[in-house]
Amino acid sequence: MPAAANNVPNPELTARRSSFLASGLGIALFSSAVFGLSGSFAKALLETGWSPGAAVTVRLTGAALILALPAAAALRGRWHQLRDNWLTIVLFGLIGVAACQLFYFNAVARLSVGLAPVIIVLWLWAASRRRPRVLTAGGTLLSLAGLVLVLDLTGAVKVDLVGVLWGIAAAVCLAIYFFITAKENDTLPPIVLASGGLLVGAAVMWLAAATGLLPMSFSAADTTLGPWTTPWWVPLAGLVVLATVLAYVSGVMAARSLGSKVASFVSLTEVLFAVVWAWLLLGELPGAIQLLGGVLIVGGVILVRLDELRAPAAPAGGSPARAEASPLEHANDVEPVP
Repeated sequence: MPAAANNVPNPELTARRSSFLASGLGIALFSSAVFGLSGSFAKALLETGWSPGAAVTVRLTGAALILALPAAAALRGRWHQLRDNWLTIVLFGLIGVAACQLFYFNAVARLSVGLAPVIIVLWLWAASRRRPRVLTAGGTLLSLAGLVLVLDLTGAVKVDLVGVLWGIAAAVCLAIYFFITAKENDTLPPIVLASGGLLVGAAVMWLAAATGLLPMSFSAADTTLGPWTTPWWVPLAGLVVLATVLAYVSGVMAARSLGSKVASFVSLTEVLFAVVWAWLLLGELPGAIQLLGGVLIVGGVILVRLDELRAPAAPAGGSPARAEASPLEHANDVEPVP
């Protein structure tokens, strides 16, 4: 019977989905690792006199120039794709690139490199929280306990409220970034979306600087990365090539492979990567209390995300095929921006 045959899991299809998910997870982890470098490279520049606006502007401009040629090659004979998808590219550039990076760099300028992404992750968790099931309730309590430890209100380390607000603003933009990049769009290659978004973001930053809305200050002083004293262009090159070009292209690929839910879930590892890079490159490691608090926050968010990603139970009399739907299928159910 054809109907019955449709309810039998296809081993080949299941294996392909598992392989697709595994490759997407690998790309997402790589993206988180190189994105995590941005805070350390940026802080090295900011400490020598660069303004957040200048660092973001040069970062986006350099990355847009590097990706221009491969993006043009990908569009050869298909330039109509830009016309068909101009709104997606503009929104990605304005919100997911320019605003997100500017807000994040302002947060890094006032907070530790490891704490800034923790604030962003906590806000994303709070904004996406659904109904209080067991895992969600447990994650809530764990994250609240972690937040108390991170703030360490009785200790010597104080949290800059303005820095926290910048982090929350960056988190809102980051949430929109995930939904834009996870959008199914086979006609627009990831490298084109990344290149177009970076170009739009760079143009917006230069325009804001030209009108005096964005303070711009640069410095040619040497920077410090780990035990090395390096010219200013070393962290800038790392910021452009590693933390921008590779990070954005791989991030778009990961979001399209995994969907916004799973991609944002895996991006939680950026907090851990940021802490490790800050330790290796800046010698900046939170105190034991803050470190434990950060681990508890991430653990709580993971519990909440796992609760959201669990496949719903099949209704009585429902189709067994639907109940056996792969996690990848559920991961690609894009939620509206909260």
